[in-house]
Amino acid sequence: MWIFLVRRLLALIPVALLVVLITFSLIHLVPGNPAYTILGEQASATAVRLLDAKLGLDKPLPVEFAQYLWQVAHGNLGQSLVDQQSVMSLIVTRLPVTVELAVLAMLLSLVVAIPTGIVAAVRPNTWVDAAARFLALAGAAVPNFWMALVLVLVFAVTLRWLPALGWASLSQGLGQNLVHLVMPMIVLALPLAAVTSRVLRGEMLEVLHNFYIQAARAKGLPETRVILKHAFRNALIPVVTVLGLQLGGLLGGVVITEEIFSLPGMGQLVVNAIFERDYPVLQGTVLFMALAVLVANLAVDVVYALIDPRIQYR
Repeated sequence: MWIFLVRRLLALIPVALLVVLITFSLIHLVPGNPAYTILGEQASATAVRLLDAKLGLDKPLPVEFAQYLWQVAHGNLGQSLVDQQSVMSLIVTRLPVTVELAVLAMLLSLVVAIPTGIVAAVRPNTWVDAAARFLALAGAAVPNFWMALVLVLVFAVTLRWLPALGWASLSQGLGQNLVHLVMPMIVLALPLAAVTSRVLRGEMLEVLHNFYIQAARAKGLPETRVILKHAFRNALIPVVTVLGLQLGGLLGGVVITEEIFSLPGMGQLVVNAIFERDYPVLQGTVLFMALAVLVANLAVDVVYALIDPRIQYR
């Protein structure tokens, strides 16, 4: 297992380099100059050239890329071009908001998806199964931004049960913190729950027809134990795979959701960096999110061995 983990960690290095290269190239292809964002559109050409030289934006792209790689190799993601703060400090400041939102959304999706998938598989071709499949299809088809606007219109504008925008830290109280996260959490959780429940239903239907399930029932085991201990556990591997792959989609949804609900997380940091042409901040946040997805997929491989002891990494 340890040899496998070391190999996978070493394999992250070329993938991270490729992510840095693609991000760096795409950002510099975007029209616009950060100097005009800082100085204003009426700035003189001389002032823009001087600021470009100060920020290191007047050098050839290969030189800029080599310097950026050297900084990243030493744990330095650079400084923001707009407010001159360390990119790492900006990420650390915004990270707790995104992590809390992503974790709560993932937990809510599991709370919804697991019972739905199990019940739909245990009672196939019934109205319960049809309702579960319809909800899963609707959850996967509805765009995040449209669902967010509908929730704001219903629960914040019409009913006035929840705040439409803003953020409350845990220091202001757990209740206030969760109230501000209810709608963003639902927006992110429903698409995840839809995909997870469909995968779990399909895998459970296959598992329930295996001989060891019939043997467990023949021994007189309670049906609940047969479903939860024998069938559900053996159907978990595809579900864990989907959860690991969905992390990338979750981070992408966070970018849109945080901007709609004005949450001061990494998603809002990415959007602000795009509009301000803040290259170091955008490169640093994209690299951080890419590494998070890679580490999550590594964790999925480790969870495989915990779920199914027959899986061994040599």
